Order: sequence, then C-alpha cells, then structure tokens
Amino acid sequence: MKQASQHSSDTSLYLRLLRQVRPYSHIFLLSLLGMAVMAGTEPIKAWLLKPMLDGAFVGKDPAMMVMVPIYLVLLFTLGGIAAFVSDAAVNWVANKIVMDLRQAMFSRLLAAPGGYFDRQGTGALISKFTYDVTQLKEAATGAVTILVRDSLTVAGLIGLMCYIDWRMTLIALVSTPFIAWIVVVLRRRLRTMSYRVQDTMADIHQVLGECIDAQRVVKLYGGRGQEEERFRRIINANRLFSMKFANAAAASGPAVQEIAVLALAVIIYIAARQAIAGELTVGSFAAFFTAVGLIMTPLKRLVRVNEHIQKGLAACESAFALIDEPEEEDTGRLRLQPVRGEIEFRRLSFQYGAAPTKAVEDISLHIKPGETVALVGASGSGKTTLANLLPRFYEAERGTIFIDGQDIRDIALSDLRAGIALVSQDIVLFNDTIRHNIAYGAQRKATEAQILAAAEAAHAMVFIRDLPEGLDTWLGERGTRLSGGQRQRIALARALLKQAPILILDEATSALDTESERQIQQALAEIRRQRTCIIIAHRLTTIEAADRVIVLQRGKIVETGTHQELLRLQGTYANFYSVDRNADRNGTEAG
Repeated sequence: MKQASQHSSDTSLYLRLLRQVRPYSHIFLLSLLGMAVMAGTEPIKAWLLKPMLDGAFVGKDPAMMVMVPIYLVLLFTLGGIAAFVSDAAVNWVANKIVMDLRQAMFSRLLAAPGGYFDRQGTGALISKFTYDVTQLKEAATGAVTILVRDSLTVAGLIGLMCYIDWRMTLIALVSTPFIAWIVVVLRRRLRTMSYRVQDTMADIHQVLGECIDAQRVVKLYGGRGQEEERFRRIINANRLFSMKFANAAAASGPAVQEIAVLALAVIIYIAARQAIAGELTVGSFAAFFTAVGLIMTPLKRLVRVNEHIQKGLAACESAFALIDEPEEEDTGRLRLQPVRGEIEFRRLSFQYGAAPTKAVEDISLHIKPGETVALVGASGSGKTTLANLLPRFYEAERGTIFIDGQDIRDIALSDLRAGIALVSQDIVLFNDTIRHNIAYGAQRKATEAQILAAAEAAHAMVFIRDLPEGLDTWLGERGTRLSGGQRQRIALARALLKQAPILILDEATSALDTESERQIQQALAEIRRQRTCIIIAHRLTTIEAADRVIVLQRGKIVETGTHQELLRLQGTYANFYSVDRNADRNGTEAG
C-alpha cells in the first residue's frame, strides 16, 4: 500500500509539472513532431541494410547500388533536421517553464507571512531558486523527450524485428520484466539521494551567505579555519550524496546491458541455425541485428530516464511546497481614506513560534491621532513585536488592534500598510541608486522636488551633494558604499517621502552621531505634529519630547506617563534613564 501511495503521489506530482507545459503546447507539439520523425528514421536505417545486402551485394542489382546510398543521405538529413527542431523547441519550453516557476515562487515568497521566513533559512530559500528549480527541466521536458522519442524508436525497431522474425523478437523481449525490476529497485534510492543533494545544496548556500555577510567578524575573530572546516564538511556531504546518486544511476546501464547480452547470445545461436537452414537471408540477418544494436541505446536511456524523473520529482516537491505556501491572510475589505492615526491595542498577546514565553501578553494601549508615544524597555520586552503586529507582519494570537476604530483584520492589507511608514535599525537598502531607494515602491513616481524635500528633512542631502553623481549614485549591495549613519538617513528619507499618517521609528537614529541625531530630532519634531508616531529607542535622551512613554517589561506594560512624570515616579523608567545618562556621560568622557 505504501508503494502504491508513493506511486500515486509521484504520478500526481509529475502531472502537475507537465501542466506547466500547457501554455506552450504549440511549441511542445512541434518538438514531439520532431521526435516522432527522428524516431521513425531509426527502423528505416536498419531496414535499408536488407535491400543493400540482398540486392546490391548478393543480387548485384545496379539500381540498388545507387538508390540505397541516396536513401541513407536523405534519411540522415531528415533525422538531423528533426533532431534540431525537437531539441531547440524542447529547450525553449524547458527554459520558459523554469522562468515561470521562478516567477511563481518569487511572487509567493513576497506574499508569504512573516512566520514563514522565521521557519526557513535564507540558504534553503535561495537554493530553491538556483538549484532545485533547474532540476525540473530534465523531468518536465528532458524526460518527456526520452519517453516519447525513445519509446517510438523502440516500438518501431521491435516492429521491424517482428516483421523479420517474430520468434527471435520474443526471445529479445523476455528481458523486459528483468529490466522493469531494476527500475523499481533503483527508484526509491534515486529519490532519497536527490533529497540529500538538495539539502546539502541549501546548506552550501546558507554557509556562503553567512560568511559573505559576516566576513569582518570572521576576520576579526580568527574564524577562517573554523568556517573553512564547516564548508569542507558540507561540500563533502554534497559530494558523497551526489556520488551515491550517480552510482545508483550508473548501475542501471551495465545491469540492463548484461541482461540484453544474454538475450542477444540466444538470438545469435537461433539466427545462425536459421541461416544454415536457409530460412534467413544475409540482408534479413543484418537488418535484424542492426535493429537489436540500435535498440540498445534508446533502451538504456529509457531505463535511466527514471534518474531524471526522480531528481525532478524531488525538486518538484521543493518548488511546489513554496508555491503552495499560504499567502498572508488578507480578507479585509475596508478602505481607510484618509487615515487619522488613532491606534488601539486591546488585550493583545503574541508568541513567536516555539519560543518559551510570550513576546507580549495582555497589552492594552490607546494612542490618539497625532500623539507621539515612546516604547521603552530592555531587549526582549516586546517593543519591536508591537511594531511588527501593527502592519500585520505577524498575526496576534489573542486580542485586537484597531486603527481609527476599525479592526486591522477587516482592513485590506494594501490600505493598512499604505498608512504606515517604518524605519528600523536593521536598514534595508537595495542595489540601486539613492534616488530609487528613497522613491521606492508606491513612491517610485515621486517628483524630484519631493525626493529632495524628504532627503533634506532626513539630513541626507548633507552627504548626497558631495557624491559625484548625487541622487543617481549607485549604492551597491545593501548600501555598503555608505556609512551606517548615511544608510540610516536614506531609510529615514524613504519613510518621510511616504508621508504616512503613522510613523514607526524603531531605533531609527541608532547609527547617527550626536550632532546628526540632534538635527534629525529637530526635523522629526516638526514631522510628528502631522503624524501619529511610535518611537522605540534604547537611548532615552531621544524620547524626552514624546507625549507619552510606555515602559515594557517581559511583554507587559509596567509604567505609563510623560518623561517627567516617570522620573518623579522613581521606578523602572527612572532606573533606565539613570543608566542611560551615565552611559552617555562615560562615552563623552572617553571620547
């Protein structure tokens, strides 16, 4: 039952892959036509030996001496043209399928909920796009080519063999059940090894990505030897599984050949007896054995097609698993136009995956339109979690979040996020110009004046003017050509250009020097009057002007009030503030 279930699963998976061919069926049919023509030439090549030997060599027929070579030239020319058309068409279809699947996977990746990225490693995701999906080409089109072309070739050659002598053909076909048994035995082994190769490829991408990102840490802490050893272990595992796959695949050829040779030996004996008895002509004998010789190559390819199919099916599961990943839940139909910026967290609780404790628990908080609220607390107290729950990067387990009195789950995601701008300390810049990093996404059609105004407000024009190409300066991957503070100002300019009614600043000035931070704080003071602001900061001196300070501890609100009120309370916030001031003072003295 288990094998039957696996076979059913393989069939449905393969049929789903073949459905990707449907949009390009006209090109694929052209390929199939080429395969059919090419397959049809094979038995004719073998048959031509009969009139050539019996007519030209034995019968001394002059016409046959001329016609047979002409037929051979025409036949090989036709086969060559058919092969080219077939290969060109099938490769075109294969590459279109890979492109379509990559596009579908990428679209689903962008629509996946935040929790999906927590479960999946970056290396595994990249490997799906760069390695797994390319394995589908052989299963989607390469295997079909072999199955169609070689099956027709084998069928034509068997037909010719039956026409010449059906008894010898039956002896040749006795080997078929043994060949089928070899295919069944190897199928599971090939699939298992394909999984292992895919897993180790994902590990290779993971290690490469980590070491590229952390190359300075590796150098500074002397981790080169450790990383080289880790990489060596992974690539060696990949080599071992690749070899096991290759060995299992390679074993099929000799095994099939051995079975075929045994059948061939019996056929030669019978053919020799028939030739002696005058029942088989020289031409028929040569044509039959030429057909047997020609049938071996497509037969071996048909046996080894299982190798391509199993590799492709393993890749199918990986690619389709991503395509089938549920998108972010977006059942909201309400439109918020315009957004006033009133926010309410009501009895909110949330826990990350398998984390032992809740990130936030039973949080209730009301923020008035245009109010600036600062969230304060130690690392892990739930500040950033609240900022992530507001735009629905994650879904709350319990409780409700309201914007302008509406449950955010009832608001269309595009509308909800259009009203929120976020700047975090984890700065995200794209390998593009400064202009396109500021005017990104929905703001990509912003005017020059709007981009300059946002850059000025973020105090980014101070350094942009000094760059040779100004706003058109290419940033490089992740903006590595700029300093940390410069990257942060570009990210802040992007948020300001959006002009969203709700602005979340999560450690948005952490990479700035004191003077730049002071200037941006002055700019934000003006900006905050028009927006609802949620500010998350470890440096408490940056939030003194907030309308209200919310102190979080272990996912719960422990204190609420203005900066001065909380200082007079002499509680948790006052302790944080005292430590923060001492750290600033010590840093200034050290400088």
